[in-house]
Amino acid sequence: MENWDELYGLQRQLDEGILETHSLTRESVLDDKILALLVEIGELANETRCFKYWSHKGPSESSVILEEFVDGIHFLLSLGLDYGYRFNGETDENSGLNQTDQFHQVYDRINRFKQNPTNIHYQQLFKSYMKLGQLLNFKEKDIFKAYLDKNKVNHERQQTGY
Repeated sequence: MENWDELYGLQRQLDEGILETHSLTRESVLDDKILALLVEIGELANETRCFKYWSHKGPSESSVILEEFVDGIHFLLSLGLDYGYRFNGETDENSGLNQTDQFHQVYDRINRFKQNPTNIHYQQLFKSYMKLGQLLNFKEKDIFKAYLDKNKVNHERQQTGY
């Protein structure tokens, strides 16, 4: 199991820099952050093409899908920081869901968390998202490495006025 505390620390630094640069508060961006998470998951689904029953084209390269996946991790970590929650690292056993069904479950759990942002709903959301990562054949260590890489890019973007 990887060290989630390290990622929360890195996310805290990124969030604080963004909030300071744009003169915002955590509270003022909560709804935007939830919408951003929903959009990022839509972008992830688009790269997997799992729902595109009408198309013969396959999914994007695994590295592209992984980068989209860790964009979602950024927002999940950030929401955890907003509410004082930490992902406990537990993962669901085989749920029997396919990718499309797992995307639906993630969306449902985001909406449940938005309506009632409890730690239990946060854990369920994060576990569901990590289950999606498993269905996409990502190992936790690969997710961590990709997060670290993307976090550096995000810091550079903030320094260059992205």
